[in-house]
Amino acid sequence: MPRRYQIAVLVVLDRSGETANFRLVKLDAPHVIAVLRPIIAPDAVLCTDGAKVYKTFARLTGVVHRALNVQQGIHVIDGVFHIQNVNAYDSRLKTWMRRFNGVATKYLDSYLGWHRILERYRDAISPTLCLNEAVGRWLLNS
Repeated sequence: MPRRYQIAVLVVLDRSGETANFRLVKLDAPHVIAVLRPIIAPDAVLCTDGAKVYKTFARLTGVVHRALNVQQGIHVIDGVFHIQNVNAYDSRLKTWMRRFNGVATKYLDSYLGWHRILERYRDAISPTLCLNEAVGRWLLNS
């Protein structure tokens, strides 16, 4: 019987709407630190669902951490810190991926990239735009 792996997808959004997502083999401190350290500025405020792995990341990197305890009904801290945008993105991603009836792990990064482009450009997507994105050339006025 083939071995099944539980793959985690870590979604990061900033206040300007920029999105990053990562396929993690394991949701633990070493893997989270490896993907978050390069993209989270030292003066940023990290707002999360309160999982211990994010607390560890914040402690090791010195980033300010605001943890929400949604299970206790805490959805917003100080009127500004929330994770609703991440949850909404996650919901859209899961809904979009459902149509594929499962994705092979080796192709997951490509599907995540495809979804990020669809989210970023919506109806303005074109073959030229996709090719430019694929080679790292972002079209600022699209």
